[in-house]
Amino acid sequence: MNLQPATCNLQLYWEEKMSGVTDPIADMLTRIRNASMRGHSQVAVPASKLKLAIAQVMKDEGFVEDVELTDARPQPFIRIALKYMGGRKERKPLIAGLERVSKPGRRVYVSREEIPWVLSGMGIAVLSTSKGVMSDRQARRMRVGGEVLCYIW
Repeated sequence: MNLQPATCNLQLYWEEKMSGVTDPIADMLTRIRNASMRGHSQVAVPASKLKLAIAQVMKDEGFVEDVELTDARPQPFIRIALKYMGGRKERKPLIAGLERVSKPGRRVYVSREEIPWVLSGMGIAVLSTSKGVMSDRQARRMRVGGEVLCYIW
């Protein structure tokens, strides 16, 4: 009989579960997409500084209700409260789509003149710049380019 502490079992679970994730940002976007399509009020994703910055941009642009960093062990989580529109019966997610642009196998960089418009300004592009992670509108205002992480509409 193997009597290991619960934290050890949890650590093994996370190592097994997260070891196959080659693109953590795509995993985060997929979790948000799946949770919003199912009508969940919130979603939890494993935390990193980049994922927290992307979630904060989504909150600043009004796509999600709230972003909270938890102190869970062994892996902290980002709890994202999703936003919906409409009444109880015809409730639809505010996020209509999420698309990963720059991937580990193919990075996509743009200059400040080439920052893309998502759905003619109805959506946002999230960029990682030398001044931090920001939306396309902020990047144009600050006149910086960078890596296009994802589109949200």
